[in-house]
Amino acid sequence: MNKAINSAADAVEHIQDGATIMMGGFGVCGIPENLVAALHARGTKDLTLISNNVGLDDFGIGTLLKKGQVRKMILSYGGECKVFEDMTLTRQIEVEWTPQGTLAERIRAAGAGVGGFFTPTGYGTLVAEGKETRLIDGRWMVFEGPLRADFAFVKAWKGDVLGNLEYRKTARNINQVMATAADFVIAEVEQLVDIGGLHPDHIHTPGIYVDAVLRGAKYVKPIEKLTVRKAAAHV
Repeated sequence: MNKAINSAADAVEHIQDGATIMMGGFGVCGIPENLVAALHARGTKDLTLISNNVGLDDFGIGTLLKKGQVRKMILSYGGECKVFEDMTLTRQIEVEWTPQGTLAERIRAAGAGVGGFFTPTGYGTLVAEGKETRLIDGRWMVFEGPLRADFAFVKAWKGDVLGNLEYRKTARNINQVMATAADFVIAEVEQLVDIGGLHPDHIHTPGIYVDAVLRGAKYVKPIEKLTVRKAAAHV
């Protein structure tokens, strides 16, 4: 089955107000840039977004926040985005903080059909409020439930028309688990190849998890914090 779609606008056409969407990316690496931009242009609102972080004010999820399209964020890290900070402190959006490893494991659990797990991370903090706790092997644990979404936007380096995906370096991060934990998965790829164009050993996400695949264009790929070494003094 050929799962290739023509445009990012087509990809987000059926996403309704109030949807829950997972968005891949770590910092500003591995972000589905074209899909986020299309959702921004469409103006879909009242969204619940699940992401490792919120990007920058003018890139990634930050653009959706500025436009008032987001109702709730479920995330691990909110730094580098001033608009998110302002909206959080003024209670313009609902925020559910989740430790990074716990976030990834909750998503993985949903993809694997696991009903939840106990972890020591977050015990005795605000993260554990209202959750079941249990003493296991002499250590207090917090119960965390699986995390699933209506849609997932994932970003890969290469993909074929069947939806098989290959990620590149850091961009593999949380994209891979998100591709398993949503009702409808849209993959954005830099290179779209025909059947047989991917080496079988290089496929990180099998196409069975992917419902649609888009060849992205005009990637910005900004550097979150550019740090360069000072030039050595000439003697």
